[in-house]
Amino acid sequence: MSNIPDELSYTKEHEWVAGLDDGITVTVGITAYAAEALGDVVYVQLPEAGSSVAAGDSVGEVESTKSVSEIYAPVGGEIVEVNQAIVDDPSLANSDPYGEGWMFRVRIEGDPEDLLSAAEYTALTSGES
Repeated sequence: MSNIPDELSYTKEHEWVAGLDDGITVTVGITAYAAEALGDVVYVQLPEAGSSVAAGDSVGEVESTKSVSEIYAPVGGEIVEVNQAIVDDPSLANSDPYGEGWMFRVRIEGDPEDLLSAAEYTALTSGES
């Protein structure tokens, strides 16, 4: 089973969110579970910095040797930064999904909803095969 860091929040669509404690800007990526399910990631398309997103919006995609998956915004707000390193080297999604493989940062607006704790995400992914 994938390593699921306790300090992060998660979505049912397999994104992680870091930095909710400061309430201003959060970092978003895909989970190790998602990266493992996708296989070798070969292409990442991210939203543009400066664009506004609503929670649940499709904001990009991850393409692997097996499939293409949408990336969803787990929170609403403004995209303030994208990780050019993962665009240049998509394999970071597989090798370091919770570190160098982060996707983008959002200045959040409003209260995040429908995010899962690590325990809830563990329960979700342990029920999937």
